[in-house]
Amino acid sequence: MINKLRSLLLIFSFTLITCSVWAQNKILVLQSDFGIKDGAVSAMKGVASGVASDLKIYDLTHEIPAYNIWEASYRLMQTVQYWPVGTVFVSVVDPGVGTARKSVVLKTKTGQFIVTPDNGTLTLIAETLGIEEVRQIDEFINRRKGSEKSYTFHGRDVYAFTGARLASGVINFSQVGPLLPPNIVRIHYQQPSFSHGTLEGNIPILDVQYGNIWTNINDSVFNLIRPEFAKMLHFTIYHNLKPIFEGDAPYSHSFGDVGKGKPLAYLNSLLQLSFALNQGDFAKTYHIGTGSDWSIKVTRK
Repeated sequence: MINKLRSLLLIFSFTLITCSVWAQNKILVLQSDFGIKDGAVSAMKGVASGVASDLKIYDLTHEIPAYNIWEASYRLMQTVQYWPVGTVFVSVVDPGVGTARKSVVLKTKTGQFIVTPDNGTLTLIAETLGIEEVRQIDEFINRRKGSEKSYTFHGRDVYAFTGARLASGVINFSQVGPLLPPNIVRIHYQQPSFSHGTLEGNIPILDVQYGNIWTNINDSVFNLIRPEFAKMLHFTIYHNLKPIFEGDAPYSHSFGDVGKGKPLAYLNSLLQLSFALNQGDFAKTYHIGTGSDWSIKVTRK
C-alpha cells in the first residue's frame, strides 16, 4: 500500500513539474504593427526583460500594415503551430487601444498562449488550433507599475508585461485574470467550399515579397476538382462581391513550368491553392488586395 502511495505521489509530482515546464518555457514571441522606425518594439522588449532577464524573446513580425487586424490573425495562424508547447505570443494590432475592448490571453488546444486585444486577432487561431481557455487580463495585477495613467500603449504596459510574466513563470495561466466564455470576437470571411463544380474561398494574404495570391482553399478542398498538372483552371477574384479580375492559369508543379511573366496555379508551402506570375507580381499587376472582403471562385476549364 505504501509503495502504491509513493508511486502515485511520484506520478503526481512529475505531472506538476511537466505542466509547469510546458506553461513556463521562457519563450516570448512578439508581433505588432509598430514597425521598427522608432523605439516602440524596443520598449516592449525592455519591459519583458525587466520581468525576467533570462527570457528568450523573438519577433514574429512588426510589419503588419497599420490597424490590419486580419493580417495579424493570419500571421499568428501561419506561425504559432510551429512553436513549442508553452510558448507565449504577444500580438498588438490594436486600433481600439484605450476603449472597452477586452485584453485577453487565449490558450490553444496545442498548448501555446496568445496575449492580445480581443478584437478579431484570434479568429484564425481559434479555428485552426482551437480554444482551450480564454482569460481576461486583470490589469490591477498584470500591468507595469507606474503606467496607470497611460491609455495608448497597452502593448508595452499590459501585453508585453503580462506575456513576460506568464512565459517566465512569475504567474501561471489562472493568475492572468478571470475565465471568460470562449466566444471571442471573430472576423467573418468566405470559408473554403465546393458546390456544383465551383470552389469558393478567401484571399487572406499575399506571398508579400513576390505578389503571389494565396487563397484559403486547402489541399483537401482543392482535391475535389484537382486537375492533372498543366490542365487549366478558370478563376474570378472579387472585392466586396464585385469582380476585379477573371482569367485562366495552368495547374503547375513549380514556377518554372510556365514562361517568364505567365500565370500559373500551384499549392503553396501551406498546401493552399495559390496564383502567381512567374517572376512577376500578380497582385500589383492586377491590383489585387487581401483580407476578409476579398474572395475567389475557381473551376476546371
